[in-house]
Amino acid sequence: MTSAEAGTLRRLAPPARRFLAHRKGVLVRLALWSLAESGQAFLVGHAVARSVDEGFLAGDPRRGLLWLGIALVAVLSGARVVRGVFAQLAGVTEPLRDGLVRRAVDRSMARAARGGPGGTDRAAVSRLTNQVEIARDSFAGLVLTLRSFVFTAAGALLGLLSLHPALLVVVLPPLAAGLALFLVTLRPMAAAQRRALAADEALGDHAARARAALRDLAACGTGPGAERSGADLVADAAAAARTLAGWAAVRTAALGVAGHLPVLALLVAVEWLRGHGVSVGALLGAFTYLVQSLLPALHTLMTALGAAGSRLLVVLDRILGPEPEPEPEPEPGSGWSIASAPRAAAFAVDTAAVPALELRAVTLSYGVRAEPVLDALDLCVAPGEHLAVVGPSGIGKSTLTRLVAGTLAPSRGEVRVAGRPVTGRPAAELAALRVLVPQDAYVFSGTVGDNLAYLRTDASRAELDAAVGAFGLGPLVERLGGPDATVRPAELSPGERQLVALVRAYLSPAPLLLLDEATCHLDPASEARAEEALAGRAGTLVVVAHRLSSAVRADRTLVLDGVRAQCGTHAELLGRSPLYRDLTGHWNS
Repeated sequence: MTSAEAGTLRRLAPPARRFLAHRKGVLVRLALWSLAESGQAFLVGHAVARSVDEGFLAGDPRRGLLWLGIALVAVLSGARVVRGVFAQLAGVTEPLRDGLVRRAVDRSMARAARGGPGGTDRAAVSRLTNQVEIARDSFAGLVLTLRSFVFTAAGALLGLLSLHPALLVVVLPPLAAGLALFLVTLRPMAAAQRRALAADEALGDHAARARAALRDLAACGTGPGAERSGADLVADAAAAARTLAGWAAVRTAALGVAGHLPVLALLVAVEWLRGHGVSVGALLGAFTYLVQSLLPALHTLMTALGAAGSRLLVVLDRILGPEPEPEPEPEPGSGWSIASAPRAAAFAVDTAAVPALELRAVTLSYGVRAEPVLDALDLCVAPGEHLAVVGPSGIGKSTLTRLVAGTLAPSRGEVRVAGRPVTGRPAAELAALRVLVPQDAYVFSGTVGDNLAYLRTDASRAELDAAVGAFGLGPLVERLGGPDATVRPAELSPGERQLVALVRAYLSPAPLLLLDEATCHLDPASEARAEEALAGRAGTLVVVAHRLSSAVRADRTLVLDGVRAQCGTHAELLGRSPLYRDLTGHWNS
């Protein structure tokens, strides 16, 4: 056990004692059913010994069969015992689960009420679902295995003593040695596991950052430094893996000593045992105790302590332990570095001129064996640029906007907006970076002004009026009764809903606007007016084109053809992209 785990145990011990103290009745009933299991283990081996000594070897097969029948009844009664154990187990595990859920909810609500930076508890869902279930299952497994080992071992050892005390002299030393060796490995192996995980995470983080910054490494000449840092991390990970493998070998040896050496010792000592008055039936009974009861229970105990025990401590500490300090967000434009601790940073990225949008070898497949929708796509869009995206239906245009918006993660590669990766970023941070307007525009029940200023609640009336005028939305606002009038979404046409959503995006302070066929319900004149207004806004505009005019108005156009994407001006693409020429002919027809 590591010092961290010891500290966790000290923190969890008081609430654990209080939890168990309130469930004494359930624990007593569980112990009674476990005593029945102990009696079952005793009867099986004892009946086998008596059937041989008093029955078959004594020339009385009826008596031998009677004892075997008793052993069979003891085995069959195990189903009733297991049913009783599980019925009582629910009285311990389910209250634990309910308590952990309440604790997780209270903690998340308290954090949300505090507000401020880091106030949103993004791990709450994981704690309420995955982590709570891990805690319940791990706790149930530990209770079952510990209880089973204690009572089964008591019944088996008592049976060995009843058959002949000399049997314990042979069986107990290797059994105790294996168990002691296993307990000795718990603390160093847990420490080795933590070091191996930390080294693996550090190496993965270094590889991800280096892959994303290959161009900067080459441009700044800092590749050799990054390579040396990576080599050090690989060496650290290999050393941690070797240490973990060494302790795993010791644990395997402990399992072998405890699980197999008692049987071998019993076989080797047969002649000595026979000389001390141990009968043939007693020897067979001893083998039955070892193979059917004692050794399986010991193996299960070792496995549970080595796996479920560690998981339970970690999860309980996450839910019941002190709340970790929120990680500080990096300052915008501060760049980032890769370091091999405790060494200094190996390299850093200069963010003096950050692209508004950048895709680095982005690949996305909707399945392990599915053909990629986007395959190793590279794209760089400058701040203030107007980009149109065209291609056949189903080629991946909407997928591209979802990747850029951060609502879909790439299979490989990286998407950056304003120099910051979008994958895995919280919704509040994504909202500050980009606005995505889909084809089906959303208008909620509320005032006209609330709908238009939803993404910028501090917009003045003059700014609202200017935006309404820029998009030609004045007649609609007047028809509805003015900015303070209530909007009924069902009474708006699809085109009117799109205009409301476009004005909302226009007012947003986000530097990147993504239009996924967000003007498809507008007439050509309204579409041109809306795109011109959005293009004149401070920021970058990416439009999935619905008409040829959208591509002509853009600074550049990205053509997705499922094989090799091409990007250029309207004139350039007419000269080098057959698909773009075909689309142009289709649009003009």
